[in-house]
Amino acid sequence: MLKDKIRQLAKAYHQDVIGIRRRIHEHPELSFQEVETGKLIAAKLAEYGIPYEHGMAGNGVVGLIEGRNGSDRVVALRADMDALPIEEANEVPYKSKNPGVMHACGHDVHTASLLGAARILNELRGEFDGTIKLIFQPGEELLPGGASIMIKEGVLEAPRPASIIGQHVHPPLAAGKVGMRAGQYMASADELYVTVKGRGGHGALPHDCIDPIVIAAHIITALQQVVSRNADPHTPSVVTFGYIASKGGATNIIPNEVRMEGTFRTMDETWRFRAHELMKKMAESIAEGMGGSCDFVIDVGYPVLANDEALTQKVRSCAEEYLGPENVVELPPRMTAEDFAYFSQQLPACFYRLGTGNPGKGITSPIHTNTFDIDEQCLELSIGLMAWLALKELEG
Repeated sequence: MLKDKIRQLAKAYHQDVIGIRRRIHEHPELSFQEVETGKLIAAKLAEYGIPYEHGMAGNGVVGLIEGRNGSDRVVALRADMDALPIEEANEVPYKSKNPGVMHACGHDVHTASLLGAARILNELRGEFDGTIKLIFQPGEELLPGGASIMIKEGVLEAPRPASIIGQHVHPPLAAGKVGMRAGQYMASADELYVTVKGRGGHGALPHDCIDPIVIAAHIITALQQVVSRNADPHTPSVVTFGYIASKGGATNIIPNEVRMEGTFRTMDETWRFRAHELMKKMAESIAEGMGGSCDFVIDVGYPVLANDEALTQKVRSCAEEYLGPENVVELPPRMTAEDFAYFSQQLPACFYRLGTGNPGKGITSPIHTNTFDIDEQCLELSIGLMAWLALKELEG
């Protein structure tokens, strides 16, 4: 059976994939700077005998595996490849050698997994019809996102996939399991840059000043009401400010200016842009009413990620067949964001979660932390499952 062949190859290539993952982990590169990572991917595809193009969106790599016959059925598999500006705290043999940069979001896992799946699929290309497009994407962690650039540069054309599948590490889920959710799954993500301007002076003489810190405090509090008093209660929305800094303030100095940076996230695209208008109007009105002014800039980011209902149901069924129903779990919506959402706007898409945690081994740290790591046993599952899903999708 084809499924048994995939399992055997996944087992045979497991250690090689671990080695690839560790090599990438040791040499992480920030968004749109993935020069060596791109070269490694290209070298591996060449080693496997898979034709590819290198350089899309800067460092992206796109490979093609053609089956035995000239079927026009095409499925795409996607992995991202960039790291984060985090100093790694793990003491492991494959610890990051690039100071201040770490694969803390598992993109090393995603890239190594897709390379492993590609090797399996290429080995089996005489046993399936159709074409598999391999998309190794740069710059997921930084706007405008590598996915949007690759789409503009034609990654979904010549040939055009009928669907696309991607995966992401998930530490809360044990290695050996995967999680899925059909429909709306991940939120949009917009960046908020707010500058509140007043008139500074002595902290003991606030009546001679226009205090931008007080104005900023009112704005932050009021913006929460944009969600609580305007959004549909059934539409998850989040407004968070994670950075506040004054320009020239001190214990006894009221500054002239306060800078704030935050994020707005929601699951509804229509409400998303209405909320932009409400937030901007509210902030500017508060500042003006208190004698100051406010520059409110919204950097529109990734859209809502929606998993195609029919495709996700098929992927779930195939995953249950490969792993057993007990190892495929239903996931709740997430307010985190992913630029895979751009792909989901273009064609039927499924983005699922790969379990990577193992409390028994002390592997429990969340993504985007300096102690994030994975149980590498998950790599055998990830490469086999991704290959299996691609072949089942090619069957139509």
